[in-house]
Amino acid sequence: MFKMIKRIVMCVFLFALIATLYSGYKIRENVKQVMKFEPLVTQEVENNNIKEHKDLVLAIIYTESKGKSDDLMQSSESAYGQQQMIGSPEESVAYGVNFLAQAIQKANENNCDIWTAIQAYNFGLEYISFVQERGGKNTVALAEEYSKNVLSPLLGNENKTTYRYYRPQALLHNGGFLYSNGGNMFYADIVKMNKTFINWFR
Repeated sequence: MFKMIKRIVMCVFLFALIATLYSGYKIRENVKQVMKFEPLVTQEVENNNIKEHKDLVLAIIYTESKGKSDDLMQSSESAYGQQQMIGSPEESVAYGVNFLAQAIQKANENNCDIWTAIQAYNFGLEYISFVQERGGKNTVALAEEYSKNVLSPLLGNENKTTYRYYRPQALLHNGGFLYSNGGNMFYADIVKMNKTFINWFR
């Protein structure tokens, strides 16, 4: 019986080790793909006077597309009001960095932290005033309140329905869900994590 338990524990350990190694390999490959666009990002952050936030832009690219889509920063909706309107990395990064620069400027003017600006990249600039009125610091709790009570109903989800979302941030916070039409309340935390990956594997 003891030998069987020992074998089971060993199998679980080996499986976890293999999964961790594979995950690390995939993250490293994704970072390498994102870093191909570093020169383009460098140019645009300089054009928009936010060169100190270059790694945040790279982390947003990792979050939005992992560098595997022409619309690297998923900028179509902010630029054109609908998805799949951008067909080149250059256009995507130009619009995405410009929108992020607007978010950072508005966050600074309203005495909000940088992560409020990052969350606003997903929610829209109106989120910054929402946070400013509640202390000026982005939190998942504030982002959830905005997603549930403001953004989701505004975009048609008046019943505040949810759907499953299996990212670690969501599983730890609420068991794993997002509000339909409510953006991603974990966006800032996910970008923060991906910025760490960028710094580790670049």
